Amino acid sequence: MNTTPTPRIAIIGAGPGGLICARILQQHGITAAVYDRDAGPAARDQGGTLDLHADNGQIALREAGLLEEFFRLARPEGQEMRQMDPAGTILFHHVPEQGERFKPEIDRGRLRDLLLDSLQPGTVRWGHALQTVSGPAEGPRQLHFTGGTTIEADLVVGADGAWSKVRRALSQATPRYSGVSFLEAWFHDVATRHPDIAELVGQGGAAAADGDRGLFAQRNSGDHIRVYIIQRVPADWITAGGLTPQATDGIRALLLERYRDWSPRLRRLISDNDGPYVDRPIFALPVPHAWEHNPTVTLLGDAAHLMPPLGVGVNLAMLDACELALAIACHDTIDEAIHAYEETMLPRSTEMAQLLDGAAGELLSTELPDFATAGNH
Repeated sequence: MNTTPTPRIAIIGAGPGGLICARILQQHGITAAVYDRDAGPAARDQGGTLDLHADNGQIALREAGLLEEFFRLARPEGQEMRQMDPAGTILFHHVPEQGERFKPEIDRGRLRDLLLDSLQPGTVRWGHALQTVSGPAEGPRQLHFTGGTTIEADLVVGADGAWSKVRRALSQATPRYSGVSFLEAWFHDVATRHPDIAELVGQGGAAAADGDRGLFAQRNSGDHIRVYIIQRVPADWITAGGLTPQATDGIRALLLERYRDWSPRLRRLISDNDGPYVDRPIFALPVPHAWEHNPTVTLLGDAAHLMPPLGVGVNLAMLDACELALAIACHDTIDEAIHAYEETMLPRSTEMAQLLDGAAGELLSTELPDFATAGNH
């Protein structure tokens, strides 16, 4: 980066996209601060497992100098996939070949720790919940955080996910409900406490669907399994049924009735979970989603192109972050870097979003879509 003085870069969101962007910038001698609303790295559960693909997510990790460390942490056996019918009959079974590394699984928490540990101390500023972005388009920008803190930046990168606050500086678009909802269930110490479910799921994932309902079970590290109960329902289906998200027994009874024709073994993915369910309605941004070029603000990942969870979300976020960081490193001004980045990112994300527009329903299809990537968004 040849500009003088050094631009002040603020990345909002310490997810994989924001962190990999900061890491690659630092690899090129460029300073960036990452601001995240969480109180600290252990403030909340980071979610389940995800697969990083050789043609996008792994490209970013290679550029960050972290690919080999990723392979040491990843679970290539997690590429195993079983697809079943509601009777529990296996229709398709993929077992990864020895050395297969196209899309190995890694827990979100482990990936985040890998990225956090790679950054210079103090890069991430925890406890900073962004409220608004103000200031002229040409900069500098003011970032206003909950609690009254305000900082100035010459570039604001919105890596703050589906409900991005940075997006509001560029676009009026808001995510829309897809008509499909996930309910997450957890199973712990599965080898001892849930051996039948452990055998059913295998080392990777297992899925079944009947057109309106689906189940996707996914092996995590540490002897855990997460199950996603997938339904075509209104977003408020729990409260519409007279329940609250904390009413575990009531939700379970309702689900068992809805899945009453499924095999008893598969129904155990609904009935035997440890602890409460987690409601995850699926939202997506309108397609296409683009904005007028702005010389001081840009977006990456879900903030730019929230799509149904069909295995592309984190991978595209990391590729976005990689390309943005390299553009900043290779151009004389932030404005030129944003132009170069968006010229590639926007057409790519639009093409993928059009491909997946309305595709959340494919998670329930009996046509056997690739459930192996469900839940990885």
